[in-house]
Amino acid sequence: MLNHSYPVLYSFRRCPYAIRARLALVYAGLKVELREVQLASKPQAMRQASAKATVPVLVVDDGSIIDESLDIMHWALSQNDPNHWLVESSEQQTLTLIQENDNEFKTHLDHYKYSDRFPQHSTEEYRNRGEVFLAKLEQRLNQNQYLISDHAALADYAIFPFIRQFAYVDKTWFDQAAYPHLQKWLNKLLESALFHITMHKYEAWKMDDEPVLFP
Repeated sequence: MLNHSYPVLYSFRRCPYAIRARLALVYAGLKVELREVQLASKPQAMRQASAKATVPVLVVDDGSIIDESLDIMHWALSQNDPNHWLVESSEQQTLTLIQENDNEFKTHLDHYKYSDRFPQHSTEEYRNRGEVFLAKLEQRLNQNQYLISDHAALADYAIFPFIRQFAYVDKTWFDQAAYPHLQKWLNKLLESALFHITMHKYEAWKMDDEPVLFP
């Protein structure tokens, strides 16, 4: 048993929203009680905490609920931001990029990844639509090592899990596409210790399990 309580995080390892929440928690050096969720059988405790019933959901020590991944990132950074992710981020630039990622690009990503569910257009057409955002990121990375500056910051880690997912729909295509700066950026983040810690595998949580600390 844990000696004292920690915030509780409901998560799913491969979900890009959950990944970016966990990235921020690891970066900030914060421990949480991790409850790995099976999406086909979501625990009632998570449903009671958040009517959305989508990961991630963070139950904070005071009982408050944070059920938006970007809000969890901001909460973690408000506790500890050692490399100044927020300072390195120009607020409007960061907000605009993340909003485009979470709205237009995420739609194109889903259509591309699950194109058999959306027969209105071809897989290539959905990929082409997603490439509009890839080209925008490539242009930024031609000017800086990261999306906002030469230092990794909030925008990089909020967007990175979605680019990773897009790349792995057809990794052979992505590796040969005309996005050398984006490929280099993605590989740096994939190879980082922060990402490896974030992606550690855990068994699905059950109500009677002993608490599991993350990271």
